[in-house]
Amino acid sequence: MAETATQRKEDELLCETAGGVLRVTLNRPQVLNSLTRGMMKGLRDAVKAADRDASVRAVVITGAGRAFCAGADLGELKERYEAGEAPPLGEELRAYFNPMIRAIRELEKPVIAQINGIAAGAGASLALACDLKICAASAKFISAFIGVGLVPDSGFSQALVRAMGLGLALEHAWTAKPVTASRAEQFGLVNKIVPSEDLAKEVEELLGPLLRAPAKAVGLTKRLFRGALDRDFDAQLEYEAQLQEILGRTKDHLEGVNAFLESRKAEFKGN
Repeated sequence: MAETATQRKEDELLCETAGGVLRVTLNRPQVLNSLTRGMMKGLRDAVKAADRDASVRAVVITGAGRAFCAGADLGELKERYEAGEAPPLGEELRAYFNPMIRAIRELEKPVIAQINGIAAGAGASLALACDLKICAASAKFISAFIGVGLVPDSGFSQALVRAMGLGLALEHAWTAKPVTASRAEQFGLVNKIVPSEDLAKEVEELLGPLLRAPAKAVGLTKRLFRGALDRDFDAQLEYEAQLQEILGRTKDHLEGVNAFLESRKAEFKGN
């Protein structure tokens, strides 16, 4: 089912910036926040804008209603098939899904998934692309791809294999058996599970120390860790040394040293 007559396209993705945080809400609750092309482009653009805005220190992504995101809008896809407009799915991924996922992973600021309900298909990919995942106890992850004759995409295959190992990842992909929030926490797919009514509060508590931390060090830590599994040990040691050279010249580093020696809390300025 595509966009309803009562919802404007500009309302499908709600973005609000306040207190150093960009909050993005997937806002199609009537279809479990399934992703349209416009939503994916809008999310990518919002994240890229946050990258350029020094006042934005973190990003939170959540869904309206009872779901986080059900993945691609199959209704929209069917309409394009029937109209003879649908491109090969590989092109669709390269044009919309992959740029959205890359923008999140490459943003050198924390991105938190506030997972309020089901995350299925590309919706699960979106959640797992985020740096930190706070999950309602009622939420579930579903690899829905097999049900429509497809393979997992948007980075889901890599995230699942790295967290679960090959055998369990294949089982999940082939059977589409839901992964409960508690099971996801055991595998390290999410950072924490909380009752649904405490989800927003838990995210706010997590944001506190992130917003107070030195922004440059936060960003470069993300860069360092994101590539850690793709480098050998010696290369990782060298990359650590390179990043320390950069951070060692910042005012925030000096402030941190002085604060420690003076037994006071550091006041980082992001430079």
